[in-house]
Amino acid sequence: MKKIFPIIIGLITLSLIGIIVIQVLWLKNMVLLRKEQVRHKIADATLAVGKELEQKKGSYSFRNNNIEDMAPNKFLNYLRPTRIGERFSAAELDSMIRRAFKAFELEDVKFEFGLARLLAGPSYFERQSANFVAEYSDTVNNYSSKFLLSPPSGSEGENLSESELLIVVVPDYKAIVYESLMWPIISAIIFTLIIIAAFYLTVTTMLKQKKLSEIKNDFINNMTHEFKTPLATISLAVDALKNDKVINDAQKLTYFRNIIKEENLRMNRQVETILKAALLDKQEVQILMRPMHAHQVIKEVADNFALQLEEKHGKAILNLNAENDYIEADEVHFSNLINNLMDNAIKYGKEDRPPVIIITTSSTQRSFIITMEDNGIGMAKETVKRIFEKFYRAHTGNIHNVKGFGLGLSYVKTMVEAHGGEIKVDSVLGKGSTFTIELPLKKMQTQPAVSPLPA
Repeated sequence: MKKIFPIIIGLITLSLIGIIVIQVLWLKNMVLLRKEQVRHKIADATLAVGKELEQKKGSYSFRNNNIEDMAPNKFLNYLRPTRIGERFSAAELDSMIRRAFKAFELEDVKFEFGLARLLAGPSYFERQSANFVAEYSDTVNNYSSKFLLSPPSGSEGENLSESELLIVVVPDYKAIVYESLMWPIISAIIFTLIIIAAFYLTVTTMLKQKKLSEIKNDFINNMTHEFKTPLATISLAVDALKNDKVINDAQKLTYFRNIIKEENLRMNRQVETILKAALLDKQEVQILMRPMHAHQVIKEVADNFALQLEEKHGKAILNLNAENDYIEADEVHFSNLINNLMDNAIKYGKEDRPPVIIITTSSTQRSFIITMEDNGIGMAKETVKRIFEKFYRAHTGNIHNVKGFGLGLSYVKTMVEAHGGEIKVDSVLGKGSTFTIELPLKKMQTQPAVSPLPA
């Protein structure tokens, strides 16, 4: 599995990159094709207007009906073919171009135009739209289409009419291209994002499955170890009970029977822990909430660990400073979560230093706060992030006597949240850990005084 997993990830990554590259190339080619189509339509519309204007070019138009009264030197000037700029106004040319654009499905496209008179010297524009000069000078963003107006072959003004040039400019024609491709581009982006999301979900699912597989193996190993030790002890005790010397010694008989009973209870506790975790998964744990004084429960739990701490030459310091400790909680589960935190503080203590556990309480108007600080081995940042995960157990370096299934802190977090509270952890590797629990206070019109602690 370890060898196949990177190969699968690599293949999926290559496939994803290939699909994205194909999508990008497809979009790029589609944009280029649409640009070419838009340019062709603009050119065709300009050609259609130019052909229409050519039919008007080259014919004679008398400006004065009194030809007989004309001066001889002006008669030839009145007989020359008229120009398009003389026969059509700017508004008429605009209307003709607009009709042509509509015919070529460009009715919403803005344009500017100019009609230039080509002379022997510099050419000048006879007719032009308002923004023609500014748009015509921008050759980067705008597209210009030109048509040379010449009189039809065989017409009256052939070779006599002055040349004219029609120029149609479409500002920012690329925007027209992208606007026409808006939905295909959006669709391509959406499908690409869907593919990336599917890739991400696939990889994360595989990583989770890999992680669950490792957790399952660790859990089986821990469970085997936890059951193997009491079973071996029971087996030795049973063998000892077969010995005639033990059978005839009432004191030894009682001793070995007590060992069997204690190991049996230990196995039952382990089974209950596993079953409790299963119930938490199914959310079938029943929480019986009732008002109580938290200080009293904390004191009782701390007293239960007094013997263990004494054996390790350690101590528990209680700074129960909360002015109000009246909360609503399940007494069993609340006691268990404090028990689990203290058990961990002792379990992960330093071998060369007596464990010291400091439990401090405080209260605000709405919350009861418990802080449990130890001087143990502490945790790395990565461990702190995962410490509340089910079955997760921190690496303890050279400490090999730490036992359990990795369910304790997961249970603590679940119970704290079930009570409407929050739990946080702050830890420095090699310096110890601090757990902070914040629980809502019992809402009452008159708050009772802090509970008296037994001496």
